[in-house]
Amino acid sequence: MADQRDDRRGVTLERYARQQSSTMPSTTQRPASGDHLIDFELPDQNGNRRRLSELVGGDPAVLQFYRGFWCPKDQAQFRALVQLQDQVEVAYTRMISVSVDRPEVEAAFRAGIGARWTFLSDESRELQAQLGLLETTDTVHRPYVPTVFTLYPDLKIHSAYNGYWFWGRPSNAELAVDLRAITRAIRSDWEVRAR
Repeated sequence: MADQRDDRRGVTLERYARQQSSTMPSTTQRPASGDHLIDFELPDQNGNRRRLSELVGGDPAVLQFYRGFWCPKDQAQFRALVQLQDQVEVAYTRMISVSVDRPEVEAAFRAGIGARWTFLSDESRELQAQLGLLETTDTVHRPYVPTVFTLYPDLKIHSAYNGYWFWGRPSNAELAVDLRAITRAIRSDWEVRAR
């Protein structure tokens, strides 16, 4: 069995098993609500290294991990996020998207859908392994499990959404509820008092 080869993909099952075991240790727990996300650094769509805390700044954030430009479910989700981006920008909120695609692929996809937020590339899949977010059902692309986190400015996770099945992904309305709750918690002037 170790020498079996899927001729359509040119991948030996033995080699994939080695890659999988080094990409996602079985003991890795996926981040959940209440956890603090690690402050990782990855290249953006232009190849410039960016740190998560820098991108989040002092604002609430939506952090999306997606399979890749080729996934029709991701494309549907991105169409919704593009509709949300005007509100996100005026509400002092950030969006960040991460995949295993190369920066130039992300740049083309980002431009093609009209997104203005930052895309990050985890082509090496090191972050994917640290977070335990390898989608094990796709042995060709080895993408992220589609996952969305809403974050406080200190990278604490407010909500975690597992989007392996499309209905597990948050709607724009659900993201708005999360972002309202985070903003209310961090903005001391949320309730403006009349003089």
